[in-house]
Amino acid sequence: MSQSPPAPPRLTPRQLGALIAVSIRELTWTLPGVAREVGAWRELAQRIPDGQLRTAALTTLTRERLNSEGAALFAILPRRRHRNLLRLLVAYQVMLDYLDSITERPGGDPLADARQLHRALPEALDPGGPISDHFRFHDRGDDGGYLRALVQTCRDLCTTLPRFELVKPHAQRAARRGTVQILNHDPDPERRMRTLLAFAQEELPHAGDVSWFESTAAASSSLWTLALLALAAEPATTAADVHAAQAVYVPWTCAASTLLDAFVDQLDDAVTGNHSYVGYYATAEVAAERIAAIVARSAAGARGLRWGTRHALIATGMVAMYLSKDAGREPPLRDGTRVALRAAGPLARIELVIMRTIRAMRRLQSA
Repeated sequence: MSQSPPAPPRLTPRQLGALIAVSIRELTWTLPGVAREVGAWRELAQRIPDGQLRTAALTTLTRERLNSEGAALFAILPRRRHRNLLRLLVAYQVMLDYLDSITERPGGDPLADARQLHRALPEALDPGGPISDHFRFHDRGDDGGYLRALVQTCRDLCTTLPRFELVKPHAQRAARRGTVQILNHDPDPERRMRTLLAFAQEELPHAGDVSWFESTAAASSSLWTLALLALAAEPATTAADVHAAQAVYVPWTCAASTLLDAFVDQLDDAVTGNHSYVGYYATAEVAAERIAAIVARSAAGARGLRWGTRHALIATGMVAMYLSKDAGREPPLRDGTRVALRAAGPLARIELVIMRTIRAMRRLQSA
């Protein structure tokens, strides 16, 4: 864990050209596509019979819109546009955010309820398999088929990806491990730490040069699942491509995602008492240094993959998405933000400007 992170790269003409091409594609194809898909899910969410579940679904679609746009960024991995991939990425992310929202205020048996609800994640990636009664333990009843529609849509779209059978076992494994989010929401700090540690020892025994909580942070991220779906849309993807990408995304890119999210939210989490992965580090300085090292490993590893320029755009775009939050510029976090950006390289700094502009435009539109 004391290994020095790779030096941040220089911005090459090829990377800059790829960024310009992706930005144009985002504006002309991806963002309109996300808007269309989110709009369709909003129409369905408005028909949820239970008021609390309906509010949770609609609020999530609005507040977590950037999550759907971030997930849709994976649509740049295949060499050709794949509309069904874009639809799948959005649907899966909408489902993740919805589950996260309703699991935070579960029914009478919190653990059983959360586990039953999260069965939706691997089931959404298992076309032809059984679908559970996800609201079996939920005291609000069901949501009129909203979650089931998300699951079935994901299943139908998975079958349109040319290399889905290749990635299916990896994607289902990642989705099952993603249920560690249930443990993250446990309000009892001591019990939460014990169960997370046990999860890491049982599910992630070969963590390598990451700590146990960095491993569970990586398991909490959906980025590897999204990357697998994107790889499945590329006909040229091989088993070697999947294996090489896994070594980068798990743990580095996935851990960077969760840790950066925790980093920018730590001031709010300190007030609310919410679980924060940053809190496991000995000091704020240690946290900033370690997160920067993980970000650097993620960015360097992405560049070394097949289609590395596009993987790198995703890895650094994720850094920019989190650090573009206003909290990242607050005095307690400002230095850590600079360190993480420096580790990600100049590409991330350009993407940061783009992300801050998008956030500012969204605030103006909602004002």
